[in-house]
Amino acid sequence: MTEQPVTNESPQSTDTTIATVVYALMLAGFVVGVTPIVGVIIAYVYRGKGPDWLDEHYRYQIRTFWISLLYGIVALVLSLIGIGLLLLIALAVWVIVRCVKGFKGLQEKRAPSNVDTWLW
Repeated sequence: MTEQPVTNESPQSTDTTIATVVYALMLAGFVVGVTPIVGVIIAYVYRGKGPDWLDEHYRYQIRTFWISLLYGIVALVLSLIGIGLLLLIALAVWVIVRCVKGFKGLQEKRAPSNVDTWLW
């Protein structure tokens, strides 16, 4: 088990720009396509370098990426039998909701709720 660095920063003085950029990159993936990959790499790089509540955002972003990748692959496979398009639409809604929840948590300087969930 690795020790977490101790930070004396208050939530008000913590810079949330990087986490905000990662959420924006995830949403930009609907237009550009590859930006979520860049976003998850950034989240991996910055994970563990801030206060606990901000690290939870990075963990939330990483989980959102990997779970959406899994859901996307399943939806593409199921598109062969016709249900995949509906699942891709549901996946898009799921990613948007998670990113909006993350943005809201960053604005409030708190960790996102239900980080470990596979749903919202």
